[in-house]
Amino acid sequence: MLKFVKHNLETIAGVEIYPIISLTIFFTAFVLFTVWAMTYSKETIKKVSDLPLED
Repeated sequence: MLKFVKHNLETIAGVEIYPIISLTIFFTAFVLFTVWAMTYSKETIKKVSDLPLED
């Protein structure tokens, strides 16, 4: 099954850039979300985590 897809992708000019672009986008988003989570206020996290328990 993979050989059919691989053969079709090899005939497209410039297709080798798409894995690089997708990896770059994923890595950038991962780093940004990690930095955002690490710098988030502890008081805000506590307040949001208690929301389901409030009446």
